[in-house]
Amino acid sequence: MLVDSHCHLNYAGLVEDQAAVLARARTSGVTTMLNIATRESEWGAVIATAEREADVWATVGIHPHEADTHAAVDTARLVAAAAHPRVVGIGETGLDYYYDRSDRERQRTSFRSHIAAARETGLPLIVHTRNAEDDTADILADEMGRGAFAGVIHCFTASADFAEKALDLGFYISLSGIVTFRSAKDLQATAVTLPADRLLIETDAPFLAPVPNRGKTCEPAFVADTARFLAELRGVDTSRLQEETGRNFFTLFGKATG
Repeated sequence: MLVDSHCHLNYAGLVEDQAAVLARARTSGVTTMLNIATRESEWGAVIATAEREADVWATVGIHPHEADTHAAVDTARLVAAAAHPRVVGIGETGLDYYYDRSDRERQRTSFRSHIAAARETGLPLIVHTRNAEDDTADILADEMGRGAFAGVIHCFTASADFAEKALDLGFYISLSGIVTFRSAKDLQATAVTLPADRLLIETDAPFLAPVPNRGKTCEPAFVADTARFLAELRGVDTSRLQEETGRNFFTLFGKATG
């Protein structure tokens, strides 16, 4: 069982030859892929891919970069879209203060709307955070106090302190190909300490291809390379890490079926 818990199959670089991308993933042993939405205009295509492909699931959400142009996407609209049987998560959402492509207050408002949708639907929240650890942690903790919800910090690159805060809130941590980069020593040190029952792996394809594929367009097949690297880093068999992270995926994304 090998799961890519976060990819963008309808993004340029993958969508043009999506059938071949999916075939290569399956050949590499990938049994499940979660196709992530980042803007409302792509929800239909993301869901359509999941309708067509039995091993692909979908999410609905607004990336923080898109928050300024999606003020009308509120909790009610997210909840309505999430009723589709192939939609298993809310997001990606969160805060990105690195690029600041949307107003920070608008990002925070959108983030809270997504959290409310996750709480109302019972679906897990997919969180993007970059250069916004404190605000992300504060909002998650504040909202958790208003009512429990589940979620994952995707493409984790934050500090060990933030990882601890997220884990204390019951969140999962997902590692991308960044963990394989030679420059990612701090992330690798954190990755060793993450509890096995809270760990996911992803590609974030078409971005962030892992070693030995750096420089290429990333695709779900490459999650196998991240799994092998991470297993060696953590001192476990690759098959065990794949099984554990796959089981964690279906525990978190309970609406999906293996």
